[in-house]
Amino acid sequence: MISSFRRKRSLVALLGLVAASAALTGCASSSPSSNGAAPKGTYTFWDPYPQFDGSSPWTKLVEKCGTEAGVTVKRTGYDTSDLTSKALLAGQQSNSPDLLLVDNPVVSTLADAGILTDTSETKTSTTDIEKNILAAGQIDGKTYGVPIGANTLALYYNKKILTAAGVDATKITDWSSLTDALSKVTATGKKGITFSGIGTEEGSFQFLPFYWGSGANLTKLDSSDAVSALSLWTDWVKKGYAPNSVINNTQTTSWQEFLTGNFAFSENGTWQLAGVKASGIDYGIISIPAKDGGAAPAPTGGEFLTIPVQKDSARYQISEKIQSCLTSTKNFVSTDNTLSYVAPTVAAQTEQVAQNADLKPWVTAVSDAKGRTSDNLGTKYPKISEQLWKAVQNSLSGSASPEDALKQAQTAAAAATK
Repeated sequence: MISSFRRKRSLVALLGLVAASAALTGCASSSPSSNGAAPKGTYTFWDPYPQFDGSSPWTKLVEKCGTEAGVTVKRTGYDTSDLTSKALLAGQQSNSPDLLLVDNPVVSTLADAGILTDTSETKTSTTDIEKNILAAGQIDGKTYGVPIGANTLALYYNKKILTAAGVDATKITDWSSLTDALSKVTATGKKGITFSGIGTEEGSFQFLPFYWGSGANLTKLDSSDAVSALSLWTDWVKKGYAPNSVINNTQTTSWQEFLTGNFAFSENGTWQLAGVKASGIDYGIISIPAKDGGAAPAPTGGEFLTIPVQKDSARYQISEKIQSCLTSTKNFVSTDNTLSYVAPTVAAQTEQVAQNADLKPWVTAVSDAKGRTSDNLGTKYPKISEQLWKAVQNSLSGSASPEDALKQAQTAAAAATK
């Protein structure tokens, strides 16, 4: 997801969205095969990429994988939120598409609703997938689908500003050294750091590296570690190290602030790499530091390719072939380069870096990343996240102290997840 926030929000749909009724009647739903053989014909595929029309490399790849499996694939792209509601409705009507590509936090919602098969049912291999990326699709010991790639967050920095302030980016290894760098930068008249603290999932997404980097766990929002993380952000705003605008910033608007050339740091994602190159800013990238040193776990964004439950289980054989084709090393590299993702396997990551050395720090960041629904949170995560972003808003705005904001959040999250 998210870290795919900017990309998805800015997409201009080139495909007209198919009406719900038409989309549902267009799903493949044949009768069970009498001989157990996989039915041929048309297989349906839904994804959150309405910007890709029939001539796009993505659509051509999906269709090619279908052809290689001996079937025709009918692909439909929907906006992310629209896709989730349509997938739930189709599942309730036992008329799901054969393959469904969804934002990773949505996997737990669909699995909980009984809409998705797990990889043991479809005999899908996940052996080569990096465990921290795969974890976003795992609930109660079962794995639902395969990640097609991941993105995450790190700190972009302006080399010119840091040099003028006498800051060595390689020495920024913990919160103390990062805050010291912000102090030195603002002393020169430049601005410190910009990020997204908006009251949506986007705000939680950006806060999580600091939250997790403190040692805090999402099951206890009011822990002393959690308070230290929110206090860090709040103090940065109070001291002028971060602008007041962060409370309303999306990842897009905070990025626009960084592109003015006045900010030393921006917390943002893999998807901004092409933009920073085009900006002319002499930039660098470092992992977000944890409180006491080392890289903080940042949340993973990206989608999972899942196989929904079908009336005819024989269809899974062909669906798995298409899934395997789309997640081969060759196609991982092609697809993830297009989507600004880091591949979820070491072999594909190695090829990506060989083709584009600028991806090296992002491969490192993704290796340290963590799924938002990890720790077996599943469908509890959205309810907890909502209270977390509310706490961030309350603290940054000054309406509550970090301690009180997080106490309120913990009480509300506990009630919501009973």
